[in-house]
Amino acid sequence: MLVLLNMAMTADGKVATVNRAVTSFGSPRDLAHLYELRATADAILCGARTVEETGATLGNGGDRYTQRRLKQRLQPYPVRVVVSGGGSLSSTIPLWGTDTSPVVVLTSERASASDLERLRRHATEVWVSPGAEVDFPEALRRLRSTYGVGRVVAEGGSTLNDTLFRARLIDELHVTICPFMAGGRNAPTIAEGEGWPRLSHASRFRLLRRVQRNGELFLVYGIQSNR
Repeated sequence: MLVLLNMAMTADGKVATVNRAVTSFGSPRDLAHLYELRATADAILCGARTVEETGATLGNGGDRYTQRRLKQRLQPYPVRVVVSGGGSLSSTIPLWGTDTSPVVVLTSERASASDLERLRRHATEVWVSPGAEVDFPEALRRLRSTYGVGRVVAEGGSTLNDTLFRARLIDELHVTICPFMAGGRNAPTIAEGEGWPRLSHASRFRLLRRVQRNGELFLVYGIQSNR
């Protein structure tokens, strides 16, 4: 299983403004890069809050990208995987209005019985991890065995990213640095949550590619070491 993380951030490392409102500060080229990555993936992984706040349907980008997928012998649309540890994912999001591909909700035993019943009315599947947190290694194994998923693009938010980093699951990191300064002590960065107490615990990456276009810097890092 290969997991890629794709995020855009300001020059000071923020992925949203201080009020945590989602701001689309990437260029059309950055959006095209997102769709290009999706066109290589069997599944898209996204946190519930990000899906709710952006109104994302986690689609494939249209006919151009459908053709790319078919040439690579992929399904026309990626499996859509949404993480909602507490089971509170809204019933009114645009995601439920599209039936192009399966929607799998990952949740935990923190989700109430009523929320699980509600989510099962909308989603293709709802997977409940034992305990209070989502077991991502097991979830990825199930995605592989059930849907043949071998390549995943993760798209945030920050708490999900932190969990994936701490689980040592990120193989490749795609970062677009945009020419803005957001500022704010409480403005979110790429990875929020628990983090690591020591830098020596952090995953190490090596720079694979760097492209500058119209004021944006596109960086691709590959995993070097998880210790």
